[in-house]
Amino acid sequence: MPAGKKTACGACGRVHHVWYDRKIRRVRDLPCGEMRLYLEVEIRRVDCKKCGKVKQEKLDWLADNPFYTTRFAFFVGRRCRTMTIKDVAEETRLDWKTIKDLDVQYMREQLRRAGTPAPKVVGIDEISIRKGHTYRIVVSDLERRRPIWFGGKDRSEESMDEFYKWLGLSKSKKIRLAVMDMWKAFRHSTLKPEHAPHAAILFDKFHVLRHLGEALDKVRKAEYYRLTGKDRRFIKGQKYTLLSHRENLKPDGRRSLRLLLKANRRLNTAYILKEEFGKLWDYEREGWARRFFENWRASLKWQRLKPYEKFAKMIDRHWDGIAAYCQPENKVALGFVEGVNNKIRVIQRRSYGLRDEEYLRLKVLTCMLDPI
Repeated sequence: MPAGKKTACGACGRVHHVWYDRKIRRVRDLPCGEMRLYLEVEIRRVDCKKCGKVKQEKLDWLADNPFYTTRFAFFVGRRCRTMTIKDVAEETRLDWKTIKDLDVQYMREQLRRAGTPAPKVVGIDEISIRKGHTYRIVVSDLERRRPIWFGGKDRSEESMDEFYKWLGLSKSKKIRLAVMDMWKAFRHSTLKPEHAPHAAILFDKFHVLRHLGEALDKVRKAEYYRLTGKDRRFIKGQKYTLLSHRENLKPDGRRSLRLLLKANRRLNTAYILKEEFGKLWDYEREGWARRFFENWRASLKWQRLKPYEKFAKMIDRHWDGIAAYCQPENKVALGFVEGVNNKIRVIQRRSYGLRDEEYLRLKVLTCMLDPI
C-alpha cells in the first residue's frame, strides 16, 4: 500500500494515510455550449479498517453517482425544476434513472441548506396523489413561505399527528397560528395539549370561497334543468365563467357572462352575492365583519337560493375560525397555500407516470426554495 496524501473512505469517512490502489476514470462535467465535457481523474481506493472492505475515496466534488461531478448534478437539478425528467434526459443524452438520481441529490442538498424549520405560522392542506381519494398532508411555514412537511397516509387526525411528532414538542408549542380548511381532523390534532393547544385557528379564505363556488354551481345546474329550449343556451358550459372574477375573464368570457346574467335573474343574483361575499376579509374588526355577514345572509331572504342558505349556515358554524383574520396578528398571506397547491399540480403533471412517492415529497418540499 503506497503512502501519500490523506484519503477518506467513501463509506464511513475514516481518514487513511495510505491507499490500496488507483485508476483513471472519466467523469462528466458541465457542458461547454453544446459540447459535452469529461474530466479524466485519478480515483484511489482504501482498505478501510473500520468498514472491513476496500472502498473508493471520498471526493466532495463528485456526485453520489461517481461518474458525474457535483456541479453537473446541480445543473441537472436546476433543469428538472422547469422540465420533465424525460426532456432533461434527451437534452443531456442520459437515461431517465440517472437524471432522477442526480435530481434527488440536488433536492436533498437544497433541503440541507434550507435548515431545520421552526415555524410559528403554519398552513395545512391536503393533496390527492392518486385517483381514489389517496391523500397526503402538506404543511407550510407561512412566514418563510416554504413547505416543510409532506406525509401521512390520508387526511385523518392520526396522519396530522405525525407532523407534530416529527416537529417535536418544543417547536410545536411555539406555533401561534394554524391556517387550514374546515376539516375537523386538522383542527382537533392541532389543538391537542401535546401539540399546539394555544395556536389560533384560521380557516383559509380560498377554501371558504371554494364552498361558495360550489353553491353557485348548484344554482347554475338547477336553473339549467328548470329551463327548456333556447333559455338553456346561455347556461350550458358556463361553469367557470360564473366562478371566475369578471376582471380575470377574457373579452369573450366577459361577453358570455354579460349575456348569461342578463338572461337569468336568479343566476345574476347568485353571482352578485358571490362577488360581494369576498369583501368579508376586508374588515379589520370582528364586529364589523359580523354585521356584514348578517346583512349578506339577510339578502338571501325570498331569493330561493337553497345552496346559499346551506353555505351561510356553514359559515355560522365556523365563524370563529373565519373571523380570526380580523385580528392584526393573524394577517398572513392566505394565497400562499393555494399557490403551493398550484405548484404541486404542475409537479404532478410533469411527473406523470412516476410512482416514487419519495421523489414527489422532495419535489414538494423544494418547490419554493431558491435554486443552488
